[in-house]
Amino acid sequence: MQREIPAFVVVPEHAAGERLPVVYLLHGFGNNQRAWLQITDLRSLSERYRMIFVCPDGEKSWYWDSPLHAESQFETFISGELPAWIDARYPTIAAREGRAITGLSMGGHGALWNAVRHPDVFGAAGSTSGGVDIRPFPDSWEMKEQLGELKDNPARWDAHTVINAVDSLHDGDLSIIFDCGYDDFFYEVNVALHEKLLRMKVGHDFLVRPGAHTWEYWAGSLPYQLLFFERYFERAAQ
Repeated sequence: MQREIPAFVVVPEHAAGERLPVVYLLHGFGNNQRAWLQITDLRSLSERYRMIFVCPDGEKSWYWDSPLHAESQFETFISGELPAWIDARYPTIAAREGRAITGLSMGGHGALWNAVRHPDVFGAAGSTSGGVDIRPFPDSWEMKEQLGELKDNPARWDAHTVINAVDSLHDGDLSIIFDCGYDDFFYEVNVALHEKLLRMKVGHDFLVRPGAHTWEYWAGSLPYQLLFFERYFERAAQ
C-alpha cells in the first residue's frame, strides 16, 4: 500500500533466546490497533501463555485486498508483509506451526478470511462474533465502499465472504475455533458456517455463550481461544 500501518506488539518478559508462537489479533469496524489492549490485559495473557501478540490497524478494510482501492490491500499486509516484518524483528517461531490469527466482529471475518486463504502462513485461526457471511448486510459497515454495491456486484460479494472461502478447506488444513453470543446479530451466520463445516466434515470448535456484540463478550472469549491455540502450538511442536 506504500504507506506505514501502525501495530502494537506485546512480548513476554525475558523472551531473549526463546522462540515463541505469535497470535495476530484483529480489531472490529471503527476500532484500531488499540482495541484489544483496551478490553483485556494482553501483557498478563502474554506472560501466562508465553505468546507474542500482534495487534495491527486494519482501518475499515474488512481485511481484504479491495478490488476498488489500491490503498486498501490488507490481505497482502496481514498474510504477507506483516508476518515477515514481525519474524525479522522478534523471537518468533517463523512458520505456520507457530502462528495463529483471530479477531472480533470485522476482525473475526478478517482472521478466518486470511487463514483459510493462506494456510501456509497460519496454522490456527479463530473468530469471535465474526461477520462470517457479509451478504445479509449489504449496506452496513462500509463494505460496499470496498466491493461496490451488492446488487451490481453479486459475484464479487460471493467471492469475498468467509462462508464461501471455506469451500477450499479440507479437514486438517487448519485448526479452527469460532464463537458467538446468542444475542449477537451475527449469531445466525455463525451457526450457518458451523453447519456448513459439519457437512464438509471439516473439524472445528464452535462455541455459543450468553452475550451480544459487546466488549464484555469479546474480553471473555479471548481466553477460550488462547487455550485452543496453546494446545495447537503444543501439538505442532511435537
